[in-house]
Amino acid sequence: MLSILNFSNLNFKKNNSKILRLASQFLLLGVTTLTLVGCGTQRPPANTNNICSIFREYPKWYWEAHASYHRWGVPIPVSMAIIREESYFVNDAKPPRTTVLGVIPWTRPTSAYGFSQATDGAWQDYQQSTKNQDANRDQFGAAVDFVGWYGNLAHEKLGISKSNAYDLYLAYHEGIAGYQNHSYANKTWLIEKSQAVQKLAQSYQQQLKYCRADIPQANAWNLWLM
Repeated sequence: MLSILNFSNLNFKKNNSKILRLASQFLLLGVTTLTLVGCGTQRPPANTNNICSIFREYPKWYWEAHASYHRWGVPIPVSMAIIREESYFVNDAKPPRTTVLGVIPWTRPTSAYGFSQATDGAWQDYQQSTKNQDANRDQFGAAVDFVGWYGNLAHEKLGISKSNAYDLYLAYHEGIAGYQNHSYANKTWLIEKSQAVQKLAQSYQQQLKYCRADIPQANAWNLWLM
């Protein structure tokens, strides 16, 4: 009888040990998940070449892009094409680090960050101009509003049409003063990128004509869920 009791106690301890290990694993998984959510990690759209696919996957992005268009007048396809070229819709994108001796990772060339790749200085200007100090570069709504704000600024300062994706991107990349000084003139790679942005904006515009009506309408419940 004593040996049976001892065996039962041993099994009880083993079971308790397994339960504790499983509980620890679930707790660790939960903490990891919360950390990822807390950091705002978001998967880029599956097909960035199709604006309809992007907005079907992330309907809230359409509502936010539309709000930016309504506020600043830069067409949705233009803003979206600029963001695609800048970050491919990666919310925490940063420029690649430079290297020392071609091997050792070093500093990043600029402070650009987030969907729009706005630098620290440009983002501070946007926050002050719009009186929105809580805006974050890794939030799509703030990023697409920034692109609209900058496009409107380029229109006011340089006279660039808000639907002219080619020149808007040149001004976006080089800055207002850089565009005025034609700093892009000898940058063949940048001119090619601007041409690609223009072509993509035109493609986005054609695509959006056929799917705009299919995008779910915005409401408070959907905004909360997204």
